[in-house]
Amino acid sequence: MGIPEIFGSNVFSLAVMKERLPKNVYTEFVDVQENGGMLSSATADTIAEAMKNWAVEKGATHYTHWFQPMTGATAEKHDSFLTVPNEMGYTLLQLSGKKLIMGEPDASSFPSGGLRATSYARGYTAWDITSPAFVKEQSCGTILCIPTVFVSFTGEALDAKTPLLRSMQAVSKEAIRLVRLFGNTTAKKVAAYVGPEQEYFLVDRSKYLQRRDLIYANRTLFGAPAPKGQELDDHYFGAIRERVGAFMADLNVELWKYGITATTQHNEVAPAQHELAPIFATANVAVDQNNLTMETMKRVAEQHDLVCLLHEKPYAGVNGSGKHNNWSLGTDEGENLFDPGDKPEENLQFQLVLACIMRAIDKHADLLRESASDVGNDHRLGAQEAPPAIISIFLGDQLESLVKQIIGGDDELSTDVGGELDTGVSTVPVLKKDATDRNRTSPFAFTGNRFEFRMVGSRDNIAGPNTALNAVMAEAFADAADALEGAEDFEEACKAYIKKTMTDHQRIIFNGDGYSEEWVEEAARRGLPNIKCMVDAIPVLTHDDVVELFERFHIFTKAELEARAEISYENYAKQIGIEAKTMIHLAGKRYIPAIINCTTELAESVATVEAVGCDASVQRARLEQITGYLKQAEAALDNLTKIYQETDALECIACMAKDYRYKVIPAMDALRAPIDAVELMVNKDSWPVPTYGDLMFEV
Repeated sequence: MGIPEIFGSNVFSLAVMKERLPKNVYTEFVDVQENGGMLSSATADTIAEAMKNWAVEKGATHYTHWFQPMTGATAEKHDSFLTVPNEMGYTLLQLSGKKLIMGEPDASSFPSGGLRATSYARGYTAWDITSPAFVKEQSCGTILCIPTVFVSFTGEALDAKTPLLRSMQAVSKEAIRLVRLFGNTTAKKVAAYVGPEQEYFLVDRSKYLQRRDLIYANRTLFGAPAPKGQELDDHYFGAIRERVGAFMADLNVELWKYGITATTQHNEVAPAQHELAPIFATANVAVDQNNLTMETMKRVAEQHDLVCLLHEKPYAGVNGSGKHNNWSLGTDEGENLFDPGDKPEENLQFQLVLACIMRAIDKHADLLRESASDVGNDHRLGAQEAPPAIISIFLGDQLESLVKQIIGGDDELSTDVGGELDTGVSTVPVLKKDATDRNRTSPFAFTGNRFEFRMVGSRDNIAGPNTALNAVMAEAFADAADALEGAEDFEEACKAYIKKTMTDHQRIIFNGDGYSEEWVEEAARRGLPNIKCMVDAIPVLTHDDVVELFERFHIFTKAELEARAEISYENYAKQIGIEAKTMIHLAGKRYIPAIINCTTELAESVATVEAVGCDASVQRARLEQITGYLKQAEAALDNLTKIYQETDALECIACMAKDYRYKVIPAMDALRAPIDAVELMVNKDSWPVPTYGDLMFEV
């Protein structure tokens, strides 16, 4: 089968619905999907029956409401299509409209941040009709998956999807107000579009199973660097290894079945690191598809005796993995609001949109930083591989020049910075240059007709960052519309608003090297926040301006934000707690005993050599050095155990998270250092686990 036959074959798409549903039912569904509202019970029943029949034809035996609780993963409970046998003993397969639309999982068993007590368990899943149902073919059978939201009995959002959908409604409403100012009377809504680039590592499964730190913590907690890392830049875009290529080929087929437009695949910078990128989709569909992509990557990897690592920093000393979130806004008529056109100096609407972007990102830089926070990302952000922890906007030469001219009050705006590029090779065509270069050190970079939010972690659910982006833009659009609606001379009022907004928020623009120390100092002078870790970012969720923002557009209530802060602290504490316990376990049971064995063998070697009157100074020096590291490791293990126990006993979850960050992590680093040093000094066969070289170069 070719791509056209494979693509979307496991999706209950609009095309499938049009083919299988009565015309009036299909028309009602599309109307509700595009304009909102409620499906009639008769229509829901008809759709449910058609969906069930389609899934059964695909081999499905069960269905599930597929949702995204605040665990960082997806959730599903499988229910059979079977019904109670009738009087003849026959069992029918059934899915009612009621069961299609609503389910009831246990809300108290998922993180709620105190919104749901254990004694109050009821929660609801509700069908998100804007994201298509699909079937998953897995070892437990073929399952019909119905994308849903997840809310409590009292209506609070207990998932990542509900706030995202609320934010999409908010930014659409306010963006429509803005385009109306420029005479567009026909567009009905503005959609957020997202294309997430997914980075990941692959490791041989047999070696993975020998690394308990990878199993428990998803990253290596010990490990000395291999003699070769990424220094030669020879892995990036290099020829794909046969085994990896076979994985990629199968992965593509599985993703295409789900209608996921996986188009780009290549080797990334670090050894055994790779990237997959899809074409844009509406934000909620992109979120669903990215979660499904991560699940599928793990499943297909196992079929090839590989393991897919989605942690942001599985190996120290080489590049970590991100998920570049390409984001834009466009009308239902196909107009991209972030497209400057051929002459942005004459495009007043784009200039206003750009001013709103500058205002939104500058005003809420701390919120965007928080939206990209997770435990693994703390190891990545700010390093020489990923955007710094300081939020700034890269616009490129063309738009930066335009902004400067507007701020300077130039009467005649010009953005002629393009041109041609002659390679000097007669057989190579002269290239038309883009209007701007790219800046890979920027956390929020303009790339032609979209912005690339590069801070997002590789295993993150992108719903959070896109909820934040949509929200801050809704506020900026709303404030602009409030200021300009009813203006007597709209063009003059608009130009004045653009100039003032760009002037007030120009500090957020930075086109230079985001990795440099000079930028850190310059950002401090500009007053830009530099939030260096997740624990320090969490309090942003309950800042007054953030609460006001989200409540204004009905995206989060204050209680929901407080709950998410509580969950974030808890997740941080639990994950670092797991890492600390894993290090204590491995150091005490594997590494230190292995080092003791090495010193014992060395001591015996020294005694043997000296007994025959030979010089054993080299062996003795090595023995003394390793013994010194052994003492350091033992002392560090005792210290980590003590600090972990003290931290784990704290009752305040925020206090616990902070102590894990500022006390436990330094103690973990102190334990790792001597053990990694010994790894480089002993016989490889004596070392109890596969090394970095084994993990990254033997895939």
